[in-house]
Amino acid sequence: MSEITTWLQSFDPISLEEMDAVALLNRTDSKFVFSFDNLQTVLNDIAGKGYRVLEIMGKISNAYRTVYFDTPELKFYHQHQNGKTNRIKVSCRKYVDSGLCFLEKKFKNNKGRTIKTRMRVDDFVTEITPEHRQKLGIDPELNLIETQWNSFTRITLVNHGIKERITIDVGLNFELGGKSEELSNTVICEVKQDGVNHFSPMIRALKNSHIRPMRISKYCIGTVLLRDDVK
Repeated sequence: MSEITTWLQSFDPISLEEMDAVALLNRTDSKFVFSFDNLQTVLNDIAGKGYRVLEIMGKISNAYRTVYFDTPELKFYHQHQNGKTNRIKVSCRKYVDSGLCFLEKKFKNNKGRTIKTRMRVDDFVTEITPEHRQKLGIDPELNLIETQWNSFTRITLVNHGIKERITIDVGLNFELGGKSEELSNTVICEVKQDGVNHFSPMIRALKNSHIRPMRISKYCIGTVLLRDDVK
């Protein structure tokens, strides 16, 4: 991670409070997966093009930990794998460095938009209660259980010229029932925008490095790595 800090030295910082203006809870997502070896080139390409880097308590690389919920038959996983729209994903995420923790529902509609609803919780939730379902709009008939934990380190960039937020996740680790898998050389980059903007400096930088968008989910990656009973 020390390399990334060096690569981002020329980027001005932005605080959590300042970033509220680009929360983008209703957005379009473009996802990219590439080797860590390509990250420096991409960051060099967008330097000086309007991006600021999120800084929390003096750190620009922040630890995240997430628990996902699904039905025993993995309904959410299979819906994603089959390309179904109007699907949801339920998780509880902790921003380890700040101590913030949120229970979240992501809804992917048939227009390609991701709509996130979340509620603040004191710490990790391991059971979805009727109150949680009511506040997040989760079907009370869905039997939801813990199906995966993951952790990663995230760098967040915000462009002050266009409404865009970028997350760069590295050091991905997935856990289930005592089994764990790590993707140490993989970067998952998400470009989150109010609407698809192909003139985004980040989109252009990724294209310059021959990195193309792809439909992908950390939850689905972890499920495939950890389980032998799914396609």
